[in-house]
Amino acid sequence: MMSVVLLLILGGLAGWLAATLVRGRGLGVWGNIGVGIVGAVLGATLLGQMGVRLMGPFGQLVTALIGAVLLLWLARLFGRK
Repeated sequence: MMSVVLLLILGGLAGWLAATLVRGRGLGVWGNIGVGIVGAVLGATLLGQMGVRLMGPFGQLVTALIGAVLLLWLARLFGRK
């Protein structure tokens, strides 16, 4: 149960930080959590392919932040026509 709570907190924080960096504002609570969790999966996959693994809660936050920033950047790149 505690790991789910930690996942939601880290996801929300990572999503908020990424949205603030890329868009200048957050996406709302559920948007931040969603972007943070998807970003964590994306970041872990990409960093894993490069042989990088960041450990602990801070490492998980950094991994999620990297993935979330990349996710929002790609959405911005392909979303505007």
